[in-house]
Amino acid sequence: MVAVKKEAGRYFAVSNTAVSARTEPAVTALDSLVSDELLARLRTVPLLADVPENEVRCLYGGTDLRLSAGDYLVHQGDPPRFFWIVFSGELHIVQTQPDGREQHVATMPAGTGFGELPLLSNTPCAASLRASQDSELLQFDEHQFWRLMTDCPSIRKAILGNMAVRFQKYQSVVVQQEKMASLGTLAAGLMHELNNPGAAAVRAAAQLRDNLMRMHRLTAKFSKSNLSAEQKQCMFDLQEHALAKEKPLRMNSLEQSDAEEKLTEWLENASVEDAWKLAPTLVSIGITAGELECARAEFPGAIFSDALNWLEALVSSIQLVTTIEESIGRVSTLVKAVKSYAYEGKGSKQSVDINESIHATLVILAHKFREKQAVVEKDLGKDLPPLQCECSGLNQIWTNLLDNAIDAIPQGGTVRIRTWMDEISNATTAGNKSRRFLCITVADNGAGIPLESQAHVFDPFYTTKPVGVGTGLGLGIVQRIVDQYGGTITFSSEPGATEFRVRLPLDRG
Repeated sequence: MVAVKKEAGRYFAVSNTAVSARTEPAVTALDSLVSDELLARLRTVPLLADVPENEVRCLYGGTDLRLSAGDYLVHQGDPPRFFWIVFSGELHIVQTQPDGREQHVATMPAGTGFGELPLLSNTPCAASLRASQDSELLQFDEHQFWRLMTDCPSIRKAILGNMAVRFQKYQSVVVQQEKMASLGTLAAGLMHELNNPGAAAVRAAAQLRDNLMRMHRLTAKFSKSNLSAEQKQCMFDLQEHALAKEKPLRMNSLEQSDAEEKLTEWLENASVEDAWKLAPTLVSIGITAGELECARAEFPGAIFSDALNWLEALVSSIQLVTTIEESIGRVSTLVKAVKSYAYEGKGSKQSVDINESIHATLVILAHKFREKQAVVEKDLGKDLPPLQCECSGLNQIWTNLLDNAIDAIPQGGTVRIRTWMDEISNATTAGNKSRRFLCITVADNGAGIPLESQAHVFDPFYTTKPVGVGTGLGLGIVQRIVDQYGGTITFSSEPGATEFRVRLPLDRG
């Protein structure tokens, strides 16, 4: 063989028999016809095991390509140009993540044929290919590939069959990776969501401890005082008044400020210790200066200040317990949402409440809505029948559609979600039986999908995002999951109005 050097897309003869460049593979031109030696090597390739020998000889004109360990065969985002068969060695498929990190996706061992998918779909390479060890490949350019697909039916069948098997395996891996990537993207937000109620509960518990210690000291002080029956009744009446208020009063800022200022002034005139601290809590349960006149008359001197401090500690403690309950409830809601999201569809057959499934996804995406200051309008149908499902991934539909909507809207934009049941008469079935569908729409007021991109939004690996930011798999996966449920997904888009419509059959007959 004559050694050649790959340069600027052309091949030039060189005198030495090996090229040692690490960034470009060494290349050797094959004879125009398949030699017996090459034929023998091709017969060992599993991809060609069932191809008749006369069609194996169709594989002429290829180029012998040698890679050293670490060499890149193709880079992510490159246009489709070649089809390869690996004679020896091994290649790794790696994807560049948004942070520049390379993630290993799959391995191409010896005997594998690949590169047909980008050529058939005319899409850029979705990943980079790097030799993990010294490797030898047989390379066919685009013109030669289409000659094989046109003139050699057995080879065409082998290539397409191999692609179908490989693509099916890759899809199942990608679906899981996409789901894990979604959860990974949401992890920081979830931690923030969990941290807020967690921190609130910790602060409330610490303040509750201080209140209990303060109440203990004041109770010990009261026990040493000889309280009259009137004083005890006054304390009891104030305590009953405080406990009757389950939640703080809702006042606007101006009303609350005026009430606190008036009560603080009255408490200071009554020589109450820490009046400015007591006033907000007492105002929150509707206590006014007039209602405290009784206590002021019954508790002369410093003991009046102690009585009000004890009352404030009691009211504050009740409110802190409520805060802790609400915080723990918020954590429980988040955990339930994540559990529902992660385990939905894991059983053999499940009844899924569509509204609950969407709600769980909204909880998980809440931080992204807040970052965009987005308005979420929900019109969820009441008493919708559950969807009987045997396949998973339902929440992936809502995650991708809602995540895309959030990315599309401007700051302060609007996302609208609607669910309802539709019943359609089906004249093709016996007895003109109607079919029921669950209908879901996700709409946004973003810039819309460019007209030239609309025909490709469901195509695998198609994306308008920069290399490393989007894989183009989101909507492709959504369509595949909807298909598994026997449903349909459509959309309409123009500037300021994009809407995706999902229809899932309730009756799978």
